[in-house]
Amino acid sequence: MATRVGMEVSIAAAEAVKQANADIIAAYPITPQTHIVEHLSELVNDGELDAEFIPVESEHSAMSVCAGSSAAGARTFTCTSSQGLILMSEIVYAVASLRLPMLMILANRSLNSPLSIWNDHSDVMSVRDCGWIQVFMENGQEVYDHVFIGFRVAEDRNVIIPFMMNIDGFMLTHVIEPIGLLEQEVVDRYLPPFQPLYRLHPNNPVTMGAFGPPILFTEAKKAQDEAFNKTMPHIIKAWQEFGDLTGRYYHPIETYRTDEAKIVIITQGSLGETASIGIDMMREEKEPVGLVKIRLWRPFPFAELREAVKEAELVVVMDRAISYGGPGGPLAGEVRSALYPQESRPRVANFIIGLGGRDVAPEDFVQMVQQAKAQPGEWYEIYGVRE
Repeated sequence: MATRVGMEVSIAAAEAVKQANADIIAAYPITPQTHIVEHLSELVNDGELDAEFIPVESEHSAMSVCAGSSAAGARTFTCTSSQGLILMSEIVYAVASLRLPMLMILANRSLNSPLSIWNDHSDVMSVRDCGWIQVFMENGQEVYDHVFIGFRVAEDRNVIIPFMMNIDGFMLTHVIEPIGLLEQEVVDRYLPPFQPLYRLHPNNPVTMGAFGPPILFTEAKKAQDEAFNKTMPHIIKAWQEFGDLTGRYYHPIETYRTDEAKIVIITQGSLGETASIGIDMMREEKEPVGLVKIRLWRPFPFAELREAVKEAELVVVMDRAISYGGPGGPLAGEVRSALYPQESRPRVANFIIGLGGRDVAPEDFVQMVQQAKAQPGEWYEIYGVRE
């Protein structure tokens, strides 16, 4: 069913887009997502993928092309990073409100200033509320698999909402990992051809993106909110059916050694694997620490998070972005919100780590847990600052 090979994660992502039989790829190169679209351009040029590859003059144009191609009924893919996401954000919001299904990989990278090409989550947090389904990937296998899952979810007629995959720049995009590649017939069984519910066509004119006066705008937003809030069961179904075919199952929240854990670390993205090594180190010292990895960012898995930390007395949230003027990091804010109604909720400590690609080692997680245990109250700290 699968061939296991060593492959750069960006190349694996592009190969998955090929196997998904995308129709339109529009992109502007920006570090660190460039290897994905470079390889896709080669696949199209060499005739291995029957698709239109459209190199554009900016990320704003890239997402505009994607809006048009999805509206016309084409299976659509793009990817970007950092400042590119900010430039295209006007259209990122528009395609969600227009309910245009597509897949975008966001190779997470710091936002200016100062200029940095390295990884953190400040880019995705800037569009937290844009109306896209958003997931975080921990390793290359998850990246490869979620190309198929993302198209499947976005194009589901019960969903029809764009899908964003967050993969840590360089930490995932540029590393070589063992990837289990699926046979094409398995992909075809899982991912049917795109059948748009509505499409722009001269033989059947429709209006998309019309002017919304005050008398209609609130109702349109309520309809969008209700549709988005109904996506969770369909995301879970897509994960379940993918697992039934491949043996690789995914969930909104993944846990590691949370049994009898009185202290729980919460992470997003590739640092979950590093944190798990730190967990093992603490467990060897009989420290009851577990790990909760949040895969599904939007819609946020409130019930699943509460269940995962119900035995914990201390929750230590690891953010890779700052919410300026707020309570620390955006992930910590969501966690506090999710746990707030509970009478006996755990204490929440928040560390902001790994900004601009700064390394975080397993020993750092051990140190942060010890500090969180010793420091009372609820607070946040930017970890590792050289004073």
